[in-house]
Amino acid sequence: MAEAPNTTPHMEAYYSKRASEYEQIYEKPERQRELEWLRHRVPEVLRGRTVLEVACGTGYWTQFIAPQAKRVYAGDINESVLEIAREKPIPPGKATFIKSDAVALDNVPPGCNAAFAGFWWSHVKKSGIEQFVRNLSSRLERGAVVAILDNSFFEGSSTPVSRRDAEGNTYQMRKLANGEQFEVLKNFPTPEELTAAVRPVAREARLEALTYYWLLLFTLK
Repeated sequence: MAEAPNTTPHMEAYYSKRASEYEQIYEKPERQRELEWLRHRVPEVLRGRTVLEVACGTGYWTQFIAPQAKRVYAGDINESVLEIAREKPIPPGKATFIKSDAVALDNVPPGCNAAFAGFWWSHVKKSGIEQFVRNLSSRLERGAVVAILDNSFFEGSSTPVSRRDAEGNTYQMRKLANGEQFEVLKNFPTPEELTAAVRPVAREARLEALTYYWLLLFTLK
């Protein structure tokens, strides 16, 4: 029997069609102070390291991480977003963009001693988080530093949750500029869920919780 997918079936199509609109999420006025802090905080955590970036999308975070990192290998399953990412103003030789599934992490080169996943954790089903964490840690060197960044739910700023399934996964209805709508898996884990998920692979973990975002930092055993 085939394994159930760890994300929703329409996720890849949604992000492919949304490529040109994606970075609008970083324009919300109420989030600018936290985003400015994160644009400094995340690269500092990964400074001088060879970074595997999971689900890099349009390369928004890659452009800030790469100048401080030794090198970034940034993967995404959608060629449409990778095309945009490759146009980001990144110093030559500092970033390589690869087509790679965010859960299977295929085509990932060896030698990475850090990882970053921005706004991907929330798109993985609760039943798939263990596999994602296990696969990610297996692609990294021992003692690697991992930074996971994602959204906290904030009424009035976040897209409302449209439904919850039997497993507890939550979903949102997203509309593109052309009017097309998609139901998108979007989970908002508790601090306890986050620390429990990385406990099997982490030597230490720290959650930095903001109003609109959370940043989970951990070091592999």
